[in-house]
Amino acid sequence: MLLRKIVVTAVATAALLVPATAATAAPDRPAAAPTAAATTTTAATGNPVIVVGGLIGVSIAYEPIAARLRADGHRVFVYQLPGLGVGDIRDSARAFSGFVDQVRSATGASRVDVVAHSEGGLVSRWYVKFLGGADAVGRYVSLGSPQQGTYVANILRVVGLGSCAGIVACQQMSIGSDFLADLNAGDDTPGALRWTTVRTSQDELVRPVDNATLADGATNVLIQAACPLRAVGHLGLVLDGTAYSIVRQALRGEAIRPNCLAL
Repeated sequence: MLLRKIVVTAVATAALLVPATAATAAPDRPAAAPTAAATTTTAATGNPVIVVGGLIGVSIAYEPIAARLRADGHRVFVYQLPGLGVGDIRDSARAFSGFVDQVRSATGASRVDVVAHSEGGLVSRWYVKFLGGADAVGRYVSLGSPQQGTYVANILRVVGLGSCAGIVACQQMSIGSDFLADLNAGDDTPGALRWTTVRTSQDELVRPVDNATLADGATNVLIQAACPLRAVGHLGLVLDGTAYSIVRQALRGEAIRPNCLAL
């Protein structure tokens, strides 16, 4: 119990240090789909974009990247994982399916684009692969998502008496978990989506960092391959200008050329 409190408190504190620009939903449930008019201050272009948070990722932590997307003219919705993502990722994916339906109904869009951080990339990928999301998502961009697991979760399983201090999602993100075996069986990138993954060599939570990649035609971008001096951590992926330059290009369907000097 003590370890669980330490893990949750540490990650939650880091998330809360991110500056906010808009009101958010209560931290124990996902944000309700807002009206289209409330999500953008400029002319909307393309599919609505859903920013999917990660483990212990409160909505307020994703307002910086949401603000960048709005400034680029996107209709933006921030999805906070139910229960802050500590429960079964498959349950979070089912809840996300309902949220996508709400967004499509509110905007009249046939498809949405997804920008997902950390665990959010697994939630949205499960939705695409098993819950009909391949017909509802146009572009998928993950930021530091442990697609093949992370040995950080394996370590937490050991020190947490084999259960990651009771955090189910942590158990599922450990390398070799049954959840990841199911998610990664067969095609990594089903459907007609455009798949992009973004990772950083300084990611302190996804190790090895190449476990944040996908096979089967995905575009996998390591920030430091183009920008070797760029220092970006796991939480920094939703704040960093270079990371956002990749997101912008991926959503526009452009060739990926990271802007190493972006603020």
